[in-house]
Amino acid sequence: MNVRVLRAGFVTTVQDLGRTGWRHSGVPLGGALDPHALRVVNALTGNDDGAAGIEIGAGPMKLQFNDARVIAWSGGDFKVRVSDTIIPAGHPAIVHADEQVLFDSTGNAGRAWLAISGGIDVPVVLGSRSTDLRASFGGHEGRALRDGDLLPLGNESELSRQIVAGISDKRIGDWSAPREWVHRSGRVFLRIVRGVDWPRFSEAAIESLVHDAFAVAPESDRMGVRLRGPTLPLRAPCELLSEPVVPGTIQVPPDGNPILLLNDCQTIGGYPKIAHVISVDLSVAATLAAGDTVRFHEISLGDARTLLATREQDFARFRLGLALRVR
Repeated sequence: MNVRVLRAGFVTTVQDLGRTGWRHSGVPLGGALDPHALRVVNALTGNDDGAAGIEIGAGPMKLQFNDARVIAWSGGDFKVRVSDTIIPAGHPAIVHADEQVLFDSTGNAGRAWLAISGGIDVPVVLGSRSTDLRASFGGHEGRALRDGDLLPLGNESELSRQIVAGISDKRIGDWSAPREWVHRSGRVFLRIVRGVDWPRFSEAAIESLVHDAFAVAPESDRMGVRLRGPTLPLRAPCELLSEPVVPGTIQVPPDGNPILLLNDCQTIGGYPKIAHVISVDLSVAATLAAGDTVRFHEISLGDARTLLATREQDFARFRLGLALRVR
């Protein structure tokens, strides 16, 4: 039971929900840059939330299956098809033995996440199957996938088998997750809360952060989104001790160009932290591509918590509704 990588695409990796509990040892969280998207597609295929899937940096990416599986995908502007059948984002679909799945993208498609029933069954390292590209461990041999790689698949759950039974006569399920959960949003605003170093920045810097647009630079990667636009100067030069940073932290190095940290970011940093993108909006940040335009909007910490709690409640209802649907 495996899937063969015929074309690996660009920076395609095995990822789950990340490596928690190791930041004190300098090990980053890692995992899918949009963990919510991975949870959603795992639910659609009958997997547990934390099952390992595939994160696709850019296409074309092509897989071939040696047995029948349920798949679901989420993410940017990709065209996904099995043979001549287009597979829309957020719908479960059956792939039969020896069939191929192609992810194709044009322009700045962002990223995509693919779940396969049973999950990718690579070894667990420090509690996770995620690929740590910089440390070269986890995932498939600690690296991005290459043409010809063979990925082992786990055993399907009872829910996966029920999903197969429910869509076997039509290949694609006629139910789906909410569109905003599974497809790249056209919204260009990322909501932020103030960082600990917010008062260190000039009034002009704060004004620029919340009113001006920033462009995503080509140097962006899984560690962080590098932004270009108005520079964000400090009120006065300062040297800071390194402090903890997390995915969502917006650091500002000496050149004044902000960096939005993502899952592979370091565990500590010494640049001033002007703000933090809220957890709910990291799903949007995960699909940003070079040339995209981003704006920021400040909200309160209480509102950020409410938005996250609401999404978790909605996801719990979604999982329950899916289980009832396929019984």
